[in-house]
Amino acid sequence: MVRIVSDTSTMYSTTQAADAGFDVSPLAVTIAGETYRELDEMTGERFVEIIRQGNMPKSSQPSLGDVVEVYSRYEGDEILNIAMADGLSGTYASAVGAIEMCDKKADVLVINSRTLCGPHRYLVETAVRLAREGMSRSEIAARVEEMMQHMKSFLMPADFDYLRRGGRLSPLVSFVGKTIKLAPVLTQSEDGRQLVMSALKRSFKQAVEHVSGVLGEMGVGEKWRIYVTHADAIDKAEEAKRRLEQLFPAAVFEVHMLTPAFITQGGPGCVAIQAIREL
Repeated sequence: MVRIVSDTSTMYSTTQAADAGFDVSPLAVTIAGETYRELDEMTGERFVEIIRQGNMPKSSQPSLGDVVEVYSRYEGDEILNIAMADGLSGTYASAVGAIEMCDKKADVLVINSRTLCGPHRYLVETAVRLAREGMSRSEIAARVEEMMQHMKSFLMPADFDYLRRGGRLSPLVSFVGKTIKLAPVLTQSEDGRQLVMSALKRSFKQAVEHVSGVLGEMGVGEKWRIYVTHADAIDKAEEAKRRLEQLFPAAVFEVHMLTPAFITQGGPGCVAIQAIREL
């Protein structure tokens, strides 16, 4: 039997993931002197409240012990771990490192999804469906790799300081974000390991138009999914969704609140727009 595992970049808590047919290891966040497993012990909404009380957060990948515990549940089964993008987090490294602490190392295969949040969620949901349909682990991994060739992510931060502290920015982007008060649009580098500048616009509306143009050039439309995620910025997220729906009416849309670990990186008020082609 093929077991699908992942992490809370999928925006599933451990309970929600279990109900959906897979397992996650939660990323951890620390704020106001306390550490929490995100989604299980801390929601995005509550996290933003605590930040706005003057507390600065930090995040970390799932503990090795948590990942080993998940792997150990399924001795004898094949495990496929679809981890969030290597470089943007140590989560992939934890997923790989935990294999060395297991008795049956050959039973675990880890994929670097090169993405996070919305597209990551869809990759995992699709892998679960394919496992239920009886596909082998190698077949599922090949399908996941195929989908990974057709996805794109953009982030529009409201406060560059969060990204700068997290070290996810290229040096140029960090400098520009500090000195210029415009509406930046960031995207992942080709290898997915850091954030680079895609555009600088005068307003959030223009930033969304830039994203729409790139998605249009990619051929986004029918059989694509577009995710709009946010850090307590539902009005901006809905504004972006309305415009994108006008331009890509055949696409499937989902809007989600970001998890605490990603609020730590993007900061309160950020909005992300991500697209992935359906299998």
